[in-house]
Amino acid sequence: MRRRRTGARTPRSLVGGAATDTFTVDFDGRAVDALAGQSLAAALWSAGILTWRTTRVSGAPRGVFCGMGSCYDCLLTVNGRPNQRACLTPARPGDTVTTQEGTGRADLTI
Repeated sequence: MRRRRTGARTPRSLVGGAATDTFTVDFDGRAVDALAGQSLAAALWSAGILTWRTTRVSGAPRGVFCGMGSCYDCLLTVNGRPNQRACLTPARPGDTVTTQEGTGRADLTI
């Protein structure tokens, strides 16, 4: 006999946690809500933003692929610094995050 689940179980409901600190980061001129301890990838996903990089050759859109820092698909520019992995970079109050185009540098010799 199977037991029937009566409510939606979420990671937060299982541990009983609740976010206490919320703030915004700027993504391409748009305010995005973030929670303390959340990665930039998680904050962007929560806001419905799934891509924030274009590839160097074809300009194809990219976002999170592996989610653990192995693939480099989620690169973005944070506070003017290119090539930051969104899945590993914590969101911080006042961050300015921009879509990264290609390598993130206009001049590859830099």
